[in-house]
Amino acid sequence: MFVGTQQRVTLNNTHYYVDMVFYNKELHAYILIELKTVKLMPEAVGQLNMYLNYYAAEINEPGDNPPIGIILCTDKDNVSAEYALGGLSNNIFASTYTYVIPEKEKLIAQVEAVLEKWDGENRIE
Repeated sequence: MFVGTQQRVTLNNTHYYVDMVFYNKELHAYILIELKTVKLMPEAVGQLNMYLNYYAAEINEPGDNPPIGIILCTDKDNVSAEYALGGLSNNIFASTYTYVIPEKEKLIAQVEAVLEKWDGENRIE
């Protein structure tokens, strides 16, 4: 479920804003998304980690699972991302995004390839 954009988090009289917040009913967890127009920087990981800690302590209801964080950025260095994201107790994921949506046929082919691979790996014999 979509909760909103620019959701305010106030800590010690300072306002911060989470770019997008969703609530996943299946997971019983908030999903916090940060959009970055630059490559993944360690500060973005720290910022999102702070938001996740706030949501876990102040927003979550009893029975909710820990919130999940996603950083969408224009580029990421896998080595830097591994060190920035490693060792955190919160679930934070980073991925790049694209400005152009692939052609319909290519997108369908990619989805089918992923499903085929998944089916092959999870087939019970």
